[in-house]
Amino acid sequence: MERNLVTKVTHKTIAFFFDFASPNAYMAYRVLPGIAARNGATIHAIPCLLGGIFKATGNQAPMLAFAGVQGKLDYEMLEMQRFIKKHHLTAYQFNPHFPVTTLLAMRGAISARHHDVAAAYDEAMFCAMWERGLKLDDAQVFEQVLREAGLPVDVIMADCHSPSIKAELVANTEDSVARGAFGIPTFMIGREMFFGKERLGQVEEALHA
Repeated sequence: MERNLVTKVTHKTIAFFFDFASPNAYMAYRVLPGIAARNGATIHAIPCLLGGIFKATGNQAPMLAFAGVQGKLDYEMLEMQRFIKKHHLTAYQFNPHFPVTTLLAMRGAISARHHDVAAAYDEAMFCAMWERGLKLDDAQVFEQVLREAGLPVDVIMADCHSPSIKAELVANTEDSVARGAFGIPTFMIGREMFFGKERLGQVEEALHA
């Protein structure tokens, strides 16, 4: 199961805890492969529920946590634009339906890992969410994205209602919190944790340590 990958992390393995709901996770998803390739590392992308992490840790989305801090959210947007420019993420667009509930998509991510289509699935969902601006919490939209990507639609749709798939997603989320995660994206190299796309430089440095 994907959750077991958490215990197999080695020095050359980057555990990437993600939820499609996070634009920062999308940006990390686009940048991580280059870091891994340059350093001979492997990425294990582990689906979690950002809302579950927030609930377990008492954290909040930046738009809520910093709503009362003058200039903070404007600066967050400035940093995001700098990151986009630096890494040439020209396809990115903020989803007009944000916030989008990703429970269905994240259950699908667990299913995709059981059927060896994780890479194609993750690409389709991140693209749908943060490049195409689709409303992924609409079951019909979600199913259409699966179909367009050539994924096993009926199997994944059925799995999204499977108690075992639901339980595995919850377990991944609990495991991430147990390892210290309080938000998305979170990265682990061995026992070292790094939070946020802004720490990707540190992730690369850790691969040389």
